[in-house]
Amino acid sequence: MPAATENYSVGVPVEIGRIDHELKKLWRENEGVMTRASLMNLGVYSEEPGSLNKNTQLMARITEDHACRAIVIEADCKAEEACVDAWINAHCHVSRAGSKQVCSEQISFLLKGGCTRQLPSIVLSHLDSDLPFYLWWQEEFRDPMDPQIWAWIDRLIYDSQGWNDFRAQMRLLESVHQEASQRIVLCDLNWTRLDNVRFALAQFFDHPASHHRLAKIDRVRIDFAPSFRSTGLLFVGWLGAQLGWCLEKSGSSNELRFSSPSGGNIGVELRERDGQPIHEVELRAGDIEFHVTHADCGDLLEICRGKHREPRTPQLMPAGKNDSVSLMSEELMRGGPHHVYLHAVNCVRDLL
Repeated sequence: MPAATENYSVGVPVEIGRIDHELKKLWRENEGVMTRASLMNLGVYSEEPGSLNKNTQLMARITEDHACRAIVIEADCKAEEACVDAWINAHCHVSRAGSKQVCSEQISFLLKGGCTRQLPSIVLSHLDSDLPFYLWWQEEFRDPMDPQIWAWIDRLIYDSQGWNDFRAQMRLLESVHQEASQRIVLCDLNWTRLDNVRFALAQFFDHPASHHRLAKIDRVRIDFAPSFRSTGLLFVGWLGAQLGWCLEKSGSSNELRFSSPSGGNIGVELRERDGQPIHEVELRAGDIEFHVTHADCGDLLEICRGKHREPRTPQLMPAGKNDSVSLMSEELMRGGPHHVYLHAVNCVRDLL
């Protein structure tokens, strides 16, 4: 089996009962050339036709920086006949020393029929022991949530941006979170999209001399791309949760009203426009405006502050990227619980 980085196929077909045997054979035959590396189990589940090949390409890129045992699953739940096909592969990248290829295993499965029944046994029996288990779930969640698999997950990764019913999905996730004694860390890639814009806005208030302006905020404008309204609302939730705002009744879904702990009123305007998921944020605190927007080059943020219509010289900060590999790489570098995310969701739950 080719071990070069350019090989993005799902690999060699194997019998289910011989997967471990064939993996050991792979490493034995390439000893001295390939070094196996793994810091986690990374599962990927999708029901999209052709996703097995698509996610293999993603794994080839993700494993450049995140060594793991990848378990890639495509499920055809509508198939009449139940069966399972399997493949093994290795994604290899030349080490910094340049002498050996550092490789991550990939086990791929194509499940047909009875997906819910087969999934726990397929996944749990092929985990690399003693390593954390991260599961990237690319579908919407369905009731009932099988506790047999969720109890083993350390970090559950998903993207709420495409959810049709945010509140229903969060109720399912929160039930799993409670059943697992809050062991599972919920990781929303829709939240990860906000990282750089949040950091850019927060840095305005890093110095203690700027803290007094937080209580003076009375107007916020957020420009978001089509289909990224939930991303914009999560950003609003972050501001509200961190500053103790309470949502008030509003007559428009694009003009929100909040009250501050001191009794002040804050207006939040949401505007849809072409561009990045969160293309621009403007925040007004008294006579000062704080502004974050994507630069024309696309990979930088322009940030500036000043009085209304006053000439400003923007500074530049990294903007981050919105592709799946970049978002996953950012998420996989993290540790610890996402308490701030959960607080943000609770702040705007009725709007999502």
